[in-house]
Amino acid sequence: MTTETTERPNEQLRFRSRTLAVLERRPLTAQAMRRRLPQLVRKALSLAWRVDRRAVIALLACQVMSGVSEAFGLLATTKTITALIASGHITGRLMDALPSLVALASAAGLRALLGIAVSNISSRLSPRIAREAEMQMLDAAINAELVAYDSPGFNDRREAADRGAEVAQDLLTESQDLIACLASLVAAAGVVTLLHPVLLPLLVLATLPQGIASVKGARVHYLTSRALSGDRRVLGLMRWNVTDRDHADQLRSCTMAPFLLDRYRAIGNRIDSATDHAVHQGARYALLGAIAGGIASGMVWAALALLLGSGHMSVASAGTAVFALRTVGSSLRGMVGYGTRLFRTGLYLDDWAEFIEEAGGHRMRRGSLVPEAPLCVRAEALTYRYPGSDRPALEKVCLEVRRGEVLALVGENGSGKTTLSKLLTGLYLPTDGSVTWDDRETSELDPQAMWRQTAVVPQDFAHWPMSARENITLGQPYGDDEAVLRAAGHAGADEVVDGLRSGLDTLLAREWYGGVDLSGGQWQRIAIARAFYRRAGLLVMDEPTSALDARAEHRIFTGLRKVAEDRAVVLVTHRLANVAVADRIVVLDHGRIIQEGTFGELTRCPGLFRELWELQNDRGSESAEEVVRAER
Repeated sequence: MTTETTERPNEQLRFRSRTLAVLERRPLTAQAMRRRLPQLVRKALSLAWRVDRRAVIALLACQVMSGVSEAFGLLATTKTITALIASGHITGRLMDALPSLVALASAAGLRALLGIAVSNISSRLSPRIAREAEMQMLDAAINAELVAYDSPGFNDRREAADRGAEVAQDLLTESQDLIACLASLVAAAGVVTLLHPVLLPLLVLATLPQGIASVKGARVHYLTSRALSGDRRVLGLMRWNVTDRDHADQLRSCTMAPFLLDRYRAIGNRIDSATDHAVHQGARYALLGAIAGGIASGMVWAALALLLGSGHMSVASAGTAVFALRTVGSSLRGMVGYGTRLFRTGLYLDDWAEFIEEAGGHRMRRGSLVPEAPLCVRAEALTYRYPGSDRPALEKVCLEVRRGEVLALVGENGSGKTTLSKLLTGLYLPTDGSVTWDDRETSELDPQAMWRQTAVVPQDFAHWPMSARENITLGQPYGDDEAVLRAAGHAGADEVVDGLRSGLDTLLAREWYGGVDLSGGQWQRIAIARAFYRRAGLLVMDEPTSALDARAEHRIFTGLRKVAEDRAVVLVTHRLANVAVADRIVVLDHGRIIQEGTFGELTRCPGLFRELWELQNDRGSESAEEVVRAER
């Protein structure tokens, strides 16, 4: 008899970029770089055009004028050398050279001024371009369906897009550097070609090896960086967990520090090893490119000496050729260097564009109907599957909740209660079946208008680093401070506000100077006050009192009937004693409704609700009544 052992894979955070997959199929080459650079320059100018059109026109004009002045300066060099080496008295030769010297100095001065102008405009535009890229990314994320965040890889691509938006400000600067080198190259190449046509192709040949080496090095560094992005994300999460205030007590009491630091060190060593390999490989490419470029440069200077010695070029032309060759060589090397940097920036920008494209695929495309506060919210044959899941989270669910009614959703963990509440509020759209507000499907409604008619107390509520007032109003004018305090009173948060140093004006963020923090129960009261403050027709409360003491919890539920007078209320909770306030209780099990009725009906009838009720009241010890009788 043989026993077959199946090893489970050690799952870790992994990231897979479509850009990376494309690069593996189509490696970066000089040809790919030549095709891509014009696209990146257009992208940079397009982003800049959206920010400031006049500045873009000024930039391009400055670059053209700089190239023209470069050409005039080189031509003036020939006339200057000719005048200086001519026969005659030195004074006469200087006077003959004076006009060309003035032209040479004027061209140099103009180019310097134009360079300052370009630098000034680029420096002013660059941060605005980064902000424009960030705004496009934020717009894509905010307007994507909530289900996008459940899609595999979406959050990883969102984080990679942050890096792309961050380097977007380099796009214009590097594009301008590339354009400046191109303008200088065109001007100098034109002069070199006029002096002798054979020099230009030789010079291009001398620069080509270094260009190829730079492209290969850029590819190695980019692919390494993208391959290590998952490890870097793990390190970031570990740093947060190790240093976060909320975990500090557990880190110490569980003596986890050595374990976490060892894992952090191991991942860091893996990153260092991969980085070292990439650096060494890039250095090898650079060395080979430098050797090949040096040999080719020697051929250029040998050709120049041969042309001068054979009489095919005058001394003045040779002197100009030296300056022109240096300019062409410098421009070509600059184009390779700046082009490589721009290419690498473009790769990160691809991650940004990839996320915007993906988020655009999830963009909310719903109806435009503006709903009023709903009289009836109904689910009919509702089925919902999360992306990548074969098993439905909800299947064939039918229920309704009306204004003035409290509907409780009950079930064990994973039964679909929270998912159902998100479908009722239109945060998710059904995979099959429908959710309607007054017989209008949620997909037909304007989502922002619909959500203005909802108030939600989620399980994990945000602790906004704002004042107590803004943490309740969320920046939305549903009333003055009297309305804020009234909502706080219904939620028991008035006691919290009264205990704050500056009342509603107190900053609720201890990590910021002058701010204070609240306990978990106090924060939960603030979250409930947010929902009560909103003038919404549908109120969803998902485990709203999980962190509250008995007195505060009693206050919430005794006042819930008052809150429900002009709203439809959906209550999700595991504390079954609290659902006695509900008009109807729906019991879910594995995504299906298995029971429905009032609290009295469900506690009397056999079923899951009664079983859970009995388990919650059975703690394996004497009941309270038995303890009282024993004491008597």
